[in-house]
Amino acid sequence: MINYNPKNWSAFIFHIHKSDTFRKLWPLMLAVGFFSGLVAFAELNFFQLSKSSYVTNVGMMHSLLGFVLSLLLVFRTNTAYDRWWEGRKLLGSLTNVSRNLAMKIKALKLADEDVRFFEYGIPKYAFGLKEHLREKLYFGKNSFLIEVEEGKHIPNQIAGSLINRLYGLLEKGAISQEQFIVLSGDFNQFTDICGACERIKNTPIPFSYSAFIKKFIFIYVVTLPFGWVFSLGYFVVPIVPFILYVLASLELIAEEIENPFGYDANDLPVDQICTNIEKHVGEILGK
Repeated sequence: MINYNPKNWSAFIFHIHKSDTFRKLWPLMLAVGFFSGLVAFAELNFFQLSKSSYVTNVGMMHSLLGFVLSLLLVFRTNTAYDRWWEGRKLLGSLTNVSRNLAMKIKALKLADEDVRFFEYGIPKYAFGLKEHLREKLYFGKNSFLIEVEEGKHIPNQIAGSLINRLYGLLEKGAISQEQFIVLSGDFNQFTDICGACERIKNTPIPFSYSAFIKKFIFIYVVTLPFGWVFSLGYFVVPIVPFILYVLASLELIAEEIENPFGYDANDLPVDQICTNIEKHVGEILGK
């Protein structure tokens, strides 16, 4: 995730960041500008269709379709941002649950061996969830204190080890039944958070909807020179690529943030959040 000063306007206007959509769109913008120039040249020098009043009204179609397209893009952007913001709330809940759990374990005055186990296992669940959402294997076949099998659901295995340790404490009388119920409720939240994150990651916007928006934007932009050349002439060459930049950028931004757990510049700071969980749990349970 990019850290920035929202009050520094000059940095936004004059600096092209590596995540700026202009870097991705400039080849297509050049192609559209070249195409617009060909249309303008053909109309102004050969066809001269502007003499027909019927043809010059073609631009009315773009006024109507532009309104429809704007509604679609607003819905698309809002849907993607909702997914991004929900992911941030889930990671915030994971942070809070980890801290609260560490505080409760600290207050139980458990044996040092058990405290060290939870000091290791609680933050490792966060790291395991991060790598699971990125479809990577974090622990390998074996890990320190917690054994993990390759190819299986890693967050479930870590949560299972933590729950088994909790049941062991109950059986040997290290904690009471009431304390067990309170602690197991916190551990259950780990799985709830994992399931909600998986829902965001594994349920993208329907393919037909995404494909339709891209086709709509392309057709709308490609037909703009035919409707505007009569009134703008060669000015369609810079104007049409700019319109493409605005419309396509909204779609690209929505694509980037709808899965907020990856490596894109505008994705959530998952690595930083996991590191903070490890740091804070260590501070609470440390000797």
